[in-house]
Amino acid sequence: MSHTPHELAADFPEHADRIHELKETDAHFSKLMDEYHALNRDVHRAETLVEPISPDAETEMRKRRGVLKDELYRLLTADA
Repeated sequence: MSHTPHELAADFPEHADRIHELKETDAHFSKLMDEYHALNRDVHRAETLVEPISPDAETEMRKRRGVLKDELYRLLTADA
């Protein structure tokens, strides 16, 4: 199995416990995290040409991934 870059736990190891906690207790966080992981896998598949897409579509997916990651980080660090 190949390693997919930009997994939340790998990018924010200092928040691993909080990621787990919010995934279990916050439906909004859990939904955003699921969306992030699905999109991240799609970006990785496009980048590695497993499922090539147009450069514009790939750019849009990367932008959306960034927005999701920023929102997830905001939720992770809220009240911290």
